[in-house]
Amino acid sequence: MAVQVVLSGSGLWTPDFSISNEELVDSYNAYAKKHNEEHASEIERGEIQAKPLSSADFVEKASGIKSRYIYQKEGVLDINRMRPIIPERADDELSQQAEIAVLAANKALKAAGKKADQIDAVIVSCAYTQRSYPAIAIEVQEALGIEGFGFDMLVACSAATFGMHRGYEMIKAGTANAVLVINPELVSPQVNYKDRDSHFIFGDVATAVVLENEETVNSDNAYNILSTKAFTKFSNNIRSNHGYMNRAHDNDPYAADKLFHQEGRKVFKDVCPLAAEHIKEHLLSHDLTPNDLTRWWLHQANINMNTLISKRLLGRDASKKEAPIVLDTYANTASAGSVIAFNLNNKDLQSGDYGILCSFGAGYSIGSLLVQKR
Repeated sequence: MAVQVVLSGSGLWTPDFSISNEELVDSYNAYAKKHNEEHASEIERGEIQAKPLSSADFVEKASGIKSRYIYQKEGVLDINRMRPIIPERADDELSQQAEIAVLAANKALKAAGKKADQIDAVIVSCAYTQRSYPAIAIEVQEALGIEGFGFDMLVACSAATFGMHRGYEMIKAGTANAVLVINPELVSPQVNYKDRDSHFIFGDVATAVVLENEETVNSDNAYNILSTKAFTKFSNNIRSNHGYMNRAHDNDPYAADKLFHQEGRKVFKDVCPLAAEHIKEHLLSHDLTPNDLTRWWLHQANINMNTLISKRLLGRDASKKEAPIVLDTYANTASAGSVIAFNLNNKDLQSGDYGILCSFGAGYSIGSLLVQKR
């Protein structure tokens, strides 16, 4: 008999601090003016380019973002630093990323009605992990008191959906009965707050979901996962060159290319049609059309991308209820965006309603889960 995998609970941890567009732009503009004054002669000779100024209106129009949550605000707005101040912890202390993962995980476990001893595996899947080993997932497993095993996955903006794919496959294969998938997106240390075109994009957050065999479900707000679909195609248009090899390159390990950078217009042009076609094909495999969906929990990277993808599929603009937007207050949270949208916008669905979680981003990578309310 085929195993039915269920998404039985989700959790969302939101940082205590936030930064508005106005705060961020004021800091960036002060930095840009200072930089241009200090390098006036080089700029005049054409050796370097002047830093362009920005505005809160530009940020909102370009992205739909109005503010973003951040793990640690101190240091980010200081024009002589422009990065968060996050003290290093000792090896015997819980790491920052494991800490926020545990906070989200406990909420997901509570929503699913599960105890630690009922979880078989932990997957920490996100854009960055703060160290290579031991795996953050194993640290989280220890902190939660979960037996079994855990491992990390890095799939940039599709890490959450790809992590759920892996959990789904493990339950289908019978190697686990219940899997905890966590997305601790501590992205702010990798943001270049000196770059006008990207300094506003990201926020920090942590999300988590519980996937399990339907035979053990006791949640009253659960979703059957009908199938998963994944796609990757290599592209350099979204990239970070940070890694352990930096030490051997004898270059600046904190140079701009070691932080998040992208060719935004190329990404928009490439990814929108790929994501729309991906979703369409996923639905067709179940003899469904976009109009059969009650809810779209899309990746929260850019309001213009989500609007265009929805319009390609529906032939019209999706309503805020159909395709909820959370990036106005959370910003782009790497892989966690679609899970935030799901967590905050799923309790009104009725039994039998269809929904889709879909991510798209660096790689390029696209992942989706087609679900139906139980």
